[in-house]
Amino acid sequence: MDFDYSPKVKALETRLNAFMDEHIYPNERVFTEEVQANRARGNAFGAVPIVDKLKDKARGAGLWNPFTPHAEYGMGLTNLEYAPLCEIMGRVLWAPEVFNCSAPDVGNMETLILYGTDAQKKQWLQPILDGKIRSAFAMTEPAVASSDATNIQTRIIRDGDDYVINGRKWWTTNAPDPRCEIFIVMGKSDPDGADRHKQQSMILVPRDTPGLTVLRPLTIFGYDDAPKGHGEVEFKDVRVSAANMLLGEGRGFEIAQGRLGPGRIHHCMRAIGQAERALEAMCKRTASRTAFGKRISEQTVWQERIADCRIMIDQARLLVLHAADRMDKVGSKGALKEIGMIKVIAPNMLCQVLDWAIQAHGGGGLAEDFGLAEAYARARTLRIVDGPDEVHRNQIAKLELRSHRPPQP
Repeated sequence: MDFDYSPKVKALETRLNAFMDEHIYPNERVFTEEVQANRARGNAFGAVPIVDKLKDKARGAGLWNPFTPHAEYGMGLTNLEYAPLCEIMGRVLWAPEVFNCSAPDVGNMETLILYGTDAQKKQWLQPILDGKIRSAFAMTEPAVASSDATNIQTRIIRDGDDYVINGRKWWTTNAPDPRCEIFIVMGKSDPDGADRHKQQSMILVPRDTPGLTVLRPLTIFGYDDAPKGHGEVEFKDVRVSAANMLLGEGRGFEIAQGRLGPGRIHHCMRAIGQAERALEAMCKRTASRTAFGKRISEQTVWQERIADCRIMIDQARLLVLHAADRMDKVGSKGALKEIGMIKVIAPNMLCQVLDWAIQAHGGGGLAEDFGLAEAYARARTLRIVDGPDEVHRNQIAKLELRSHRPPQP
């Protein structure tokens, strides 16, 4: 593949960088202050005024919904074309929402684009595309090891013209946000089916459906991840129309395959953006502080770490771009190994870069003055969300071993 970005992508990079310089970086403190003000009012997960204001500017700048390759719903960029833009947005934790590119909304929009009926798209996809509402994806469960999705116990049982849903989910991102109006729920519609990968289905559940209760917001190393947050959610005799089923009964794994591939590219490119910013902070900090008679940046240990960071970041970026290119050419299923590889390498790389950046800032790195502590907390989650490292490594190994099997006689 050609690793040089096209003129179209370079032009978009220039516009996006200019927007970040003018509107995002100068408002980082404003965002923090407004979230703290919401929290003080008991509304930590409410809308943040500066984000809503900047959304209007992003629309005006022609930078709205760049994530989807489907031109009728956005810019029509391929995964490879979108990847460098995702990296730029990822430099600030809350920036993707400004461009309507934050998880899990992006994955949910992609799911509805690919698998939703016309009626489902009209009712739910369009409002998310317009940024009027937010959405959630309810898959992980507290009672089972959800790294093996066949363990999921939530039931989606047909009852006449309806489905009845019972189960408990957690780590449902956006669930505490009052703007979240629709949940995509994965559960078992055929728990006794012979094929374990066709027992599951996905269904749309409006937030105001009786029996759906957000039990509590969850914290990550003490951070509530406001304003979106992550919730534990109970579904108790939740009844929705059979028309809310996505694609059909038993198609849950098929939908997950199409949904999670692009999402992993996005997570990894945002991680690279975060790593770049952490490396910049590390370089500035070590160059500005003196210890034992010389600048910290002149200490050999820090020169080695800075060099290692540059090597690791560039390695990860090239691998992610390769995975994006493969996915564009052969689809998520054909690029399973490449997608698994980046999902392992990028979060681990980011955790290491942030760890050294925290170390470089000394006590300041442990506080929130430099944003590194929260960034690390979020980065550590990436080694679990969308499949833990162990699952991806197992899959990579199986695919590699398969390619070396002797031919059958």
